[in-house]
Amino acid sequence: MEACTRGGAPAWTKPNHEIIADLALTATGAGIWSLDLGTLDVTWTTGVAEALGLPVEDEHSIRDRLLELLEPLTVAARNCPVWHNFDLEQCHETPHGDTRWTRFLARAQDNGDGDIERLVGIATDVTERHGNEQALADLADRYRLLVELSPDGICVHEGGRLVYVNPAAARFVAAELADDLIGKPITDFVDPFAVPDMLKRIEELEGPGATTTPTEVELKRLDGETMLIESVSVRTTWQGRPAYQVIMRDITAQKSAEAALHYQAALVSHVSDAIIATTAEGVVTSWNPAAETVYGHSSRSAIGRPVGEVVGSRLDPAAVLADGGVVEDTHRRADGSRLAIRVSAAKMNGGYVLVCADETARRQAERRYSTVVAALDEGVVVIGADGFVESANPAAGRILGLPLHAVIGCSPTLFPLYDESGQRIDPADYPSALSRRTGEPAGTRVVRAQRPDGRCVWLSMSCRPLDGSPTTPAAVVTSFTDITERRAIGERLEHDATHDPLTGLANRTLVLQRLASALREGSRGGMACVLFIDLDKFKVINDSLGHNIGDKVLRIAGQRLQHSVRRSDLVGRLGGDEFAVVTFEVRHDGEIRSLIEHLRRSLTEPITVDGRRLRIDASIGIVTAGPGDGRSAEDLIRDADVAMYQAKTRGRGRDEFFDVELRERIQRQLRLEQDLREAIRGGQLWVAYQPVVDLRTYRTVAVEGLLRWDHPVHGSISPGEFIPLAEESDLINLIGGHMLRTATRELANRRGPGKIDTRLTVNLSARQLDDEKLVDAVAEALRATGLPPEELCLEITESALMREPKAAAEVLTALRGLGVRLAIDDFGTGYSSLAQLWKLPLDTLKIDRSFVAGLDEPGETDAEAIIKGIVTMAHAMGLTVIAEGTENARQVEILRDLGCDQAQGFHFGRPSRAADLFPSEH
Repeated sequence: MEACTRGGAPAWTKPNHEIIADLALTATGAGIWSLDLGTLDVTWTTGVAEALGLPVEDEHSIRDRLLELLEPLTVAARNCPVWHNFDLEQCHETPHGDTRWTRFLARAQDNGDGDIERLVGIATDVTERHGNEQALADLADRYRLLVELSPDGICVHEGGRLVYVNPAAARFVAAELADDLIGKPITDFVDPFAVPDMLKRIEELEGPGATTTPTEVELKRLDGETMLIESVSVRTTWQGRPAYQVIMRDITAQKSAEAALHYQAALVSHVSDAIIATTAEGVVTSWNPAAETVYGHSSRSAIGRPVGEVVGSRLDPAAVLADGGVVEDTHRRADGSRLAIRVSAAKMNGGYVLVCADETARRQAERRYSTVVAALDEGVVVIGADGFVESANPAAGRILGLPLHAVIGCSPTLFPLYDESGQRIDPADYPSALSRRTGEPAGTRVVRAQRPDGRCVWLSMSCRPLDGSPTTPAAVVTSFTDITERRAIGERLEHDATHDPLTGLANRTLVLQRLASALREGSRGGMACVLFIDLDKFKVINDSLGHNIGDKVLRIAGQRLQHSVRRSDLVGRLGGDEFAVVTFEVRHDGEIRSLIEHLRRSLTEPITVDGRRLRIDASIGIVTAGPGDGRSAEDLIRDADVAMYQAKTRGRGRDEFFDVELRERIQRQLRLEQDLREAIRGGQLWVAYQPVVDLRTYRTVAVEGLLRWDHPVHGSISPGEFIPLAEESDLINLIGGHMLRTATRELANRRGPGKIDTRLTVNLSARQLDDEKLVDAVAEALRATGLPPEELCLEITESALMREPKAAAEVLTALRGLGVRLAIDDFGTGYSSLAQLWKLPLDTLKIDRSFVAGLDEPGETDAEAIIKGIVTMAHAMGLTVIAEGTENARQVEILRDLGCDQAQGFHFGRPSRAADLFPSEH
């Protein structure tokens, strides 16, 4: 093998033949090169110079070019393992300015110590391949443009699904984008009955390039329409896999043109009128099939004869044309029977064409029509161009209350007409007057007509010119139907649709309509005001006395509201025990206050129903909207409802004006309620623990678990805010169960020999007591965590126990059966009796913090006496007494002297996380 030299000495004389043999398997016409990675000495054979397009004798240029082109490989080789293969293609220019592509195949070679010493490889000229690839790419681009811009639809389907669709094909199927069709079955766009034929045609395509014969098919579009196309399928390949290209040509216009030609050609043959062509002298030259039917003469017998002789009348085409081109005449059939014919004539090709319309049947129909009109229940009156009645059918006389002879010849103004608002219509605007004056139909209009006998009838009336004459005034035909009874039914239905069936007041729909209308029209200098009224304690009446009594109370309340407002105000029932009063043109808040007081006095008057004397009151939300207020009627009702809800939360029989802060507060509550549903899943809820201390030993004997919420946006949310939200919704059982499981698990994990031995106290809400799954949930929490039942104390507020004492006792008994301890919380606020407490299976009594706070007030003897009495009573019942809210040493000392057993509060420790409160494990 020849080696190139530098300075007369061989630079490389012994290449690794095994490496070169391996690399040469992938290249032909190649030169061999070697590069020392340490010294960057490079050697090559003459084939390398040929591959680079450089003179063999120009060693300096060959070396520089090799080092320049091999630089990426030298960088990569230093970071790759030994014997790694490299493949690189580089573009460069020869000294003659030609562009050349050279491919370098190389392998890294070590020095025997595992370090890479050199690269050995071959160089191959691949310029021609790159040229071929570019030519193919240019050809593909030209083909793509032809396909993309083709007016014919072109698509490709593989395995029955579309893989390519050009813009024209997308337009054919009414798709917005061609990409929207990719992946859809091709059969989605073919009529199901045509699919077998389509599959059969493409199955016959044996190899690439094979095509089907052009076939007319109905293309199904995405908008439900169809399109007639001519389709050709071609066997092709797509990404190396068999596929089919479909070329579609829109032939709708072509078919329409062909149809038009066929229609024109068939018109003469299939038209029902006789079409006869004659010479200028009136000799028949053409006689269509309809003429054979009308006159009974065959084409053979008619052609060549004078037209008058064939039609049985003196028919002169020139005279018809001179008479205006249309005449009415009587002709005779071959059998001698009479025909009523309307003849139209026109010049054509030096002769005439006659259209003879057989109107014999029409004339007979007109006679029958007159009979039908006379039998109609709908009134029909013909008014002449002079404005007087020319004819009328019997129904018209019956509806208008006059005999026919009295109707004919009279003016329509004999009957005063009124519109639906009750305004009298000017005679010049009567439908008949408008049609006579304009020559145009007057659409259907509902009017009220006053008959000569004084009775009024509602008519659905329409009017149109009697004929197509463009002259005015025109004769017109007026038709009308008596809709008096139907309108009365409609008014009743409309009333029912907009009024409450129980009270007869406006329903929500009508309230919103009237309010929206007032907001659009604007108030004359005042405000619109909405009062949202909710009856207090109505549910108690309804549940205890029955719905019949409740309905009567609602009707009486509605009547009282109706009688307490102005006639221009609107009273409505929105549903249940909710009413609305909408008043307009309110000048100031004093008027609203006066109205509220008047309404409340009316509502609070005693109600006597079925011998029972009842009293009701109402919570009222008020919202006002002045000029320029952007709120809708729905917005005002919603805001008034929000204000009513706020009034109800403040107590019964109150009212509240809406303001933006109130809406924001309610919206925050709604948002927090939604966020609370995700809080458990998001790990936002956690349990804090507050110590409970024995007042004799000052040792922590228990901890009370308190739920906390770290909101990702609002930060820490007060329990005083989110617990009531949970109580009012269905979330309290969910988060209460989460807290019970978390607290029992965290405490159980910290119990055991040498660890904490404190009990756990957890609060239960009134809603949780009502949950039939509560006992099972507590049992499952104890089982899952392993916490001993006697180490868990469940606290229930005194007010919750007194709400349903019997039911609460049953639940507490079931919980006691699990072995857990029970405590009554906030004692002294729920007005419970000793007799009631005696029946409950309690272990602990917690004195409400309000009594403990009273120990700091001057003259605290009353607070001490109360606490002493509670302690004495509890101890007599065998209950442990805990004082809540201890804040200082003085309170602790007094409580201890009064015999209180335990206490908790900030003096002993604030609620903390389990990890902060309990000592770490060692």
